[in-house]
Amino acid sequence: MPFQFDLKKQDTDTSARLGEMITPHGLVHTPAFMPVGTQGTVKSMLPEEIKKCGAEIILGNTYHLYLRPGHETIKKLGGLHRFMNWQDPILTDSGGFQVYSLGALRKIMPDGVMFRSHIDGAKHFLTPQKAIEIQEALGADIMMCLDECTPYPATLSQAEESLNLTVKWAQLCKKAKKDNDQALFGIIQGGSYPDLRRQAMEQITSICFDGYALGGVSVGEPKEIMYKITDSITPLLPPDKPRYLMGVGKPEDIVFGISCGIDMFDCVIPTRCARHGLLFTNTENIVIKNARWREDNNPLDEMCDCYTCKNYSRAYLRHLYVAGEILAMILNTIHNVRYYMRLMEQIRTALKDGCFLKFKKDFLNKKMNL
Repeated sequence: MPFQFDLKKQDTDTSARLGEMITPHGLVHTPAFMPVGTQGTVKSMLPEEIKKCGAEIILGNTYHLYLRPGHETIKKLGGLHRFMNWQDPILTDSGGFQVYSLGALRKIMPDGVMFRSHIDGAKHFLTPQKAIEIQEALGADIMMCLDECTPYPATLSQAEESLNLTVKWAQLCKKAKKDNDQALFGIIQGGSYPDLRRQAMEQITSICFDGYALGGVSVGEPKEIMYKITDSITPLLPPDKPRYLMGVGKPEDIVFGISCGIDMFDCVIPTRCARHGLLFTNTENIVIKNARWREDNNPLDEMCDCYTCKNYSRAYLRHLYVAGEILAMILNTIHNVRYYMRLMEQIRTALKDGCFLKFKKDFLNKKMNL
């Protein structure tokens, strides 16, 4: 089944949208949050638990799966969905951000990026064409163009040079894509410069992709800059295509992004925080190792319907974490992922009922008081 995006409702008070993405592996209701499955697994979770938490789509990492076990191996074994036993939609990033984060281990060239593997130091050359080849072999429902992630801070000339490379690579990715049902999203860069962002939007949208992402907005810049870019560029994107804010995942940032018209998010925050004992609830953020929870027989969150909250106390979760038990990571991750999925469900309900603005105000006021 070819990729399709249906805009179901436009909020009258904000730029928020309610929609559906139809992919070869199923339906995704938007706004949507994608748990990150870097190496073919959402850390500490079985695929069945991810689905029970309400996730309809997850993210796989092109860079890591290319290096280990290799895209050709995964293709031989039936593709990423079969390989990891996840039969619902998957979005794969291009690997550009991971290569960007390698720093001294990579060198950016006009035709691609030369980098050394963080695993064994072996040299690799990632081109736009190679990024598409890898993602097609993985069988992703949604693929991302290879982009040059603009660092922060960057001078105007550096940001412009980076943008020109991203546009060139986007054109090559579009040309390399086979005529199949996999979707391909373009990425809008431009650093913290509004004029460059608008230029990028015009150039990338002119190539005509299946969806569009704002990149380079989670690379250390002040939150005010990320908000300004999201607020100014998102409403200019084609209304009939999904909009993706890459790597942004704090709950309050998600709510803000949705109010600007963003449809998709991904971030390691819920899973990483869970492994480090930071748990999200409707009343407060809980650091589970703290002594105050030692004899607390209550669930993490009275309002949460996840497996963890239905069956275990704060005292038990603290005991597991302090004792270094693997079960701590599992139960904590189930809760945090379900918290994010419930947040998205609540937002979609508010949009359906025409009360998203009230939801946004109440949610952000509550966050400010935590």
